Amino acid sequence: MSSATGAGRLRTVGTATIYSILLAISASHMLNDAMQAVVTALFPVIQDTLTLTDIQLGWIVFTLNMTSSVMQPLVGLYSDRKPMPYMLPFGMAISLVGMVILAFAPSFWTLLGGVVLIGLGSAVFHPEGSRVVHFAAGGRKGLAQSIYQVGGNFGQALAPLMTIFIFIPLGQHGAAWGTLIALTAIVLLMRVAPWYRNQLRENGKPQRKSAAGPAAGAAAGSGYAKRTVVFALLLLVLIVFARSWYFSGITTFYQFFAEDQYGLSKKAAQVPVFLYMTAGVIGTFFGGILADRVGLKKMIVLSVAGAAPFALLLPHVSQMWIYPLMFVIGLILQSGFSVSVVYAQQLLPGSIGMASGLITGLAFGMGAVGAVVLGEISHHLGRADMMFLASFLPLLGLLAFLLPRELSAVGKKTA
Repeated sequence: MSSATGAGRLRTVGTATIYSILLAISASHMLNDAMQAVVTALFPVIQDTLTLTDIQLGWIVFTLNMTSSVMQPLVGLYSDRKPMPYMLPFGMAISLVGMVILAFAPSFWTLLGGVVLIGLGSAVFHPEGSRVVHFAAGGRKGLAQSIYQVGGNFGQALAPLMTIFIFIPLGQHGAAWGTLIALTAIVLLMRVAPWYRNQLRENGKPQRKSAAGPAAGAAAGSGYAKRTVVFALLLLVLIVFARSWYFSGITTFYQFFAEDQYGLSKKAAQVPVFLYMTAGVIGTFFGGILADRVGLKKMIVLSVAGAAPFALLLPHVSQMWIYPLMFVIGLILQSGFSVSVVYAQQLLPGSIGMASGLITGLAFGMGAVGAVVLGEISHHLGRADMMFLASFLPLLGLLAFLLPRELSAVGKKTA
């Protein structure tokens, strides 16, 4: 491509959707989250080899999510002021080191060290990745965010397959294959970073935050009063928080519940979890498309209100019903995830990185706390009671009815 042609493409970024960049950053997101998925995919193996309890498994999930989630808003806040295109491949390099440690960790504490590095690499990737999506989205924010999030969801959905085909046959050392995932992501991001850097030059330097503070500066231009922005963000974080607790319950503990309740083998117990996560990929994609038509708030409400009845049924059905129920719950519940990110970005138009960090990082990562709490409940009351209590979590999503309606015409097609 000539430089003139390239410049022409950059100038149209405000309205045109750059699908080549969206696909590249989505693929990188898939690889990043696949590395995180390696951690939970190893659970059936390391629970035996390292003699881990449910409580320790919960702490592993806590460590992974907290290192990635708590850091994301901080990285996003900093990068809103000073974007760092080449931090994308650097974050992946951190995760690569974590993968090596994970594969050869001889103890619980060494394993946690590798998990910390994987989490930190993810914390660096997500806010910058979301800003790339924002630049490449053009006028189709919902679709663009869905393409990006589908990559991450698909990476997470690989966990049960990795358990079945890699870790049960190869054991813990099979995690060394994760280094190939990291290297592939680094190659992709080395191609995205120059495009991202050019976008930053073309669009000028980020605006400084107002003297009233980061939150006020970030909310400026949203069209909402500051009090409304704070209230909506608190509600949104709580909704995603509840969804992430439920996600942790399904992805961390349901496989063990299925073994106990239905007598499934380790491999067979991965199937319902895989169905849940695969349906989540589909739901994430179509949720963004529907949000561009019906609006963000309506899509968030539909995603949680529609999933709650099925979640309540899940712990009580016979084995034949767990498969369709898992698929339906994943499809509906995850359809609002990418929409939540776009909604937060509209509340904080001056801080795209921090908005993304709050939702994909802090709020979703609070599932780490859920993993610990659910692990404690499982240890003291049993897995059946734990899954029963977790089934009520999607009901908290009904708080979405209280969210203010978005001001921008997200659902209107451009001429």
